[in-house]
Amino acid sequence: MNCIIIDDEATARAIIGQLCSNVAVLNVLEEFPNAMQAIKYLNSNEIDLIFLDIHMPDFTGFDFIDTIKNPPKIILTTSDPNFAIQAFGYDCIVDYLVKPITPERFQKAIDKAEAIKPAAPAETSSSSQVETSSGNDLYVNIDRRLIKIDIPSIYLVEAKGDYIQVKTEDKNYTVHSTLKKIEDKLPDSLFLKIHRSYIINVDKIIDIEDNSVLIKKDVIPVSRSNRPELMKRLNLL
Repeated sequence: MNCIIIDDEATARAIIGQLCSNVAVLNVLEEFPNAMQAIKYLNSNEIDLIFLDIHMPDFTGFDFIDTIKNPPKIILTTSDPNFAIQAFGYDCIVDYLVKPITPERFQKAIDKAEAIKPAAPAETSSSSQVETSSGNDLYVNIDRRLIKIDIPSIYLVEAKGDYIQVKTEDKNYTVHSTLKKIEDKLPDSLFLKIHRSYIINVDKIIDIEDNSVLIKKDVIPVSRSNRPELMKRLNLL
């Protein structure tokens, strides 16, 4: 993975650079002492991963994320543990490392980043897929059988690696497909993607607190970028 390091402290950049040098999949392209220089670099270069400090003069790490379009995967590196909840409201943030960072904890963060893959194209020959939808019905191909699911009964769809789990009022289904593929087949009037890994049935929400929603017994994170659209969909008093 091609990566860059953004941190206003030279020592911190050097430490992260050393940690990166011990991980074969990482290729550090540049280091930046402030976010503004990094933004200029990103305007003409594509990268896979950013190591980003939160507290920087004038322009914080969160300001940086809010400024760039389609941010790549980001691992926050900070001496402040108090922003973890806020951090995971962002789709792009894959881990939160508190300094001093050990090699073992650093490797776990890289493993998480590697596990997040771009959405794969629709597959045509797998044993279980989302096949088609008709009216209020969604059909999934599981073990060569077409199973009909009543769309309004779906309350949650969760991405799990190469699979998705479709949770309904009566039963859960594990399907070899992508979140994007099923999102295209679900009606916008009922469903909303609130996080890179979750689509919810808005009518099934029990309550909302901070950056999460409760549906049935599932507490689902809401990413910062998707929260405004969720709030628009609610009938607020």
